[in-house]
Amino acid sequence: MLSRLQRINVQDLTRKLGVSEVTIRKDLSFLEERGKLVRVRGGARLAEDGKRLRTIDARIDEQRAEKRAIAVRALTLIREGENIFIDSGSTCACLAALLRDRELRVMTNSLDVLNELAGAPGIALLSTGGSFRPEARSFIGPTALANLKNFQIDTCFIGTTGFTVEGIFTSQNTLESQLKSAVLRASGRRIVLADHTKFGRSAFSVFARAREIDVLITDTSLPEVEALGRLGIELLRTGAEENQTKQ
Repeated sequence: MLSRLQRINVQDLTRKLGVSEVTIRKDLSFLEERGKLVRVRGGARLAEDGKRLRTIDARIDEQRAEKRAIAVRALTLIREGENIFIDSGSTCACLAALLRDRELRVMTNSLDVLNELAGAPGIALLSTGGSFRPEARSFIGPTALANLKNFQIDTCFIGTTGFTVEGIFTSQNTLESQLKSAVLRASGRRIVLADHTKFGRSAFSVFARAREIDVLITDTSLPEVEALGRLGIELLRTGAEENQTKQ
């Protein structure tokens, strides 16, 4: 019903399904923990478009060379001893794989990043906790958001499903977007990692606009996008000798 209507009301559901409001609210809470909906006053709204949803397993082998090159470029921006946040997603997982010999404090909501860095001797590893979202192998929800308030982040590395020439960055899931937005607000330096296939693509939920992003690291196949520079985003292309900088 939610997929069809986009938004549902508790009272309507109790009438249509013949159950109590308590039962409906429990079901909505369960679905919110699974990342399927977002609770709003009196009901809930859809958190993601299931018809367009692509899991991390479906994406992990795409543009492998470009993702690794982006991760290598991102590595040069990390200072020893920093407090960094690494987002979920296949490109961010590539970055985590390069950090095992570094001295860092790393916070993440990604199960892949946790697994990659679990045995790294110089990494102080912190998890946001929260509800597990299998499609992205990430942790989301109120617990993750609350735990962010206990940490200071020097630099964050965020993944995105898509971004536009207008500087709008989107995610597949609203609860994922809420966490990304909170991380950006808590971070001193805000970096997005995205290969060229993400350009011109819009996903279900907006998590940032140009003024909330400092740096975008991408590959050399991205078209020339001077507009991003004019919006205040520093654009770094892998393998390029010169980079567009903030204006």
